[in-house]
Amino acid sequence: MGYTDFACPTSRYVIERLPMTKYLLRRLLHGLISAGIVVAIVMILIYSLMNRDLIFAHDTTFTNLGNNQKTVYKYRRWQEYGYIDYKTYADYLAMLTNNGEIDEETRARVVGFGKKAENDSEEVAEYVARFEEYYKKLGYRVQRLDAIMATPRKYANGGQQQLFAYKDLPLSSRLVKYFTGLIEIDNIHYVKEDIGERKLTFTLHDPFYGGTKFSPAIIGNGTKHKYLLYFNNRFPYLHQNLITLNLGKSYSVNTGVDVFTTMTQPQGSYLPRMVTYPTGLQEESADDLHTAVYVAGSRESSLVYTDRFNDDYTSMLTVKSGLSKMGYSFVIGIIAVMLSYLIGVPLGIAMARRKDKLLDKLGTIYIVFIIAVPSLAYIFLFKAIGGKLGLPTTFDMESTRKLMYVLPIISLALPSIGDLMKWLRRYMIDQMNSDYVKFARSGGLSEHEIFTGHILKNAAIPLIHGIPASVLGALVGAIITERVYVIPGAGNLLTIAINANDNGVIVGVTLFYAVLSVVSIILGDILMAMVDPRISFSSKTR
Repeated sequence: MGYTDFACPTSRYVIERLPMTKYLLRRLLHGLISAGIVVAIVMILIYSLMNRDLIFAHDTTFTNLGNNQKTVYKYRRWQEYGYIDYKTYADYLAMLTNNGEIDEETRARVVGFGKKAENDSEEVAEYVARFEEYYKKLGYRVQRLDAIMATPRKYANGGQQQLFAYKDLPLSSRLVKYFTGLIEIDNIHYVKEDIGERKLTFTLHDPFYGGTKFSPAIIGNGTKHKYLLYFNNRFPYLHQNLITLNLGKSYSVNTGVDVFTTMTQPQGSYLPRMVTYPTGLQEESADDLHTAVYVAGSRESSLVYTDRFNDDYTSMLTVKSGLSKMGYSFVIGIIAVMLSYLIGVPLGIAMARRKDKLLDKLGTIYIVFIIAVPSLAYIFLFKAIGGKLGLPTTFDMESTRKLMYVLPIISLALPSIGDLMKWLRRYMIDQMNSDYVKFARSGGLSEHEIFTGHILKNAAIPLIHGIPASVLGALVGAIITERVYVIPGAGNLLTIAINANDNGVIVGVTLFYAVLSVVSIILGDILMAMVDPRISFSSKTR
């Protein structure tokens, strides 16, 4: 985007632009393409250049397995992490059965293959050969692991015979699979089993509250989620499950849970309260019925579910006392941003107006200190000072003390204050020495009019562009600050995922960061155009 010359407020020069809507769509499209490229690069680094065995470094299950069972576990996990496509001999027979090529009786007869190839019956050997031929034609590599015996009649630990096929997945298919599954829209045809009438029901009295409290909700039958839209007493109060964002499943940081859910799910201790279950049973529980999802056959599998539920919408999250990872990061981050602007902007203005005087020199000393000293050093310094003053130095989700927020907020705000002071002072001094200021003085304008009407306005424009980035950046947290103060925020999630080689979290968090960056840049452009009328998205020329 081309910007007007900020140095001359009377200039009528505006670079030709597209109308705002077209401009925003183009910037958004380019930004999303850039985010996709970033994700592709990260996937190349993960799946091509990194040793895939590293994902088992902290896997205690893998460590405790032995022999063939350990090998099979490794291949299964590689499939879950997106490295390979993995098919077993049993999968192949199930496919033949589903296609009607063999019946259940034949499948049961040939599914058990021998400890070694020479031990296969003639019929089993025929199907094993067909399995090998079928998958080799598709580019798979077939591997048969002979049984490992502790004694002639007893298997060694994990020594059962195995037969499977696998092939590496190309990056293109990983990318397509990832982006096509990124957004999931719930619908009444999600459930494959017979679930009765598939429908959406709107109610003004949510059954979650026993049907007595006025609380509108949309409830589905045949959908993945029982509640598609509902209200509760947690910010932002209106919630939906209709559209789900799937950033990628975690396999070690938060096993089996999507990255976005990991960042947005409440933390802390369970918060039991009186819950009215669909059967009418009331009891103290932390179950959150609003998060119920369908699990086929679950109700009949447990007497507990039978007493509480009328259908198979039995899997749910629990209500907890604390905020989510993103919630803690955002609360601390947004207060730090507000504090930095409230302090940094006035000080920067005062330094510029009192150039080379005591306040300017003191401010310069602070700026040099905050830039020169490594962030880790001054964070520990202020942590030690805060501890001496009696302020909490570690974060406790179970505590209600607001003072535990003080040191993290100060640690985040201090460098931002220095940056705002430095850049605003520099921009204002540049404006003060501009020709248009001299012309304004010669025209009879007072110093106050020149300062407020021209200098401050022009100097503030570049800083205004960074406001959306500062606000949205609060969502991702601060890695060092959160580690030092033991904050359960989102800032530490990426480093934990990298250390644990959790590919799903790494890719998901990378995409989340990239999209936030794109949105913040676009919002910054819009905010600048709103503040400065010389910046326009309409088609104009000199």
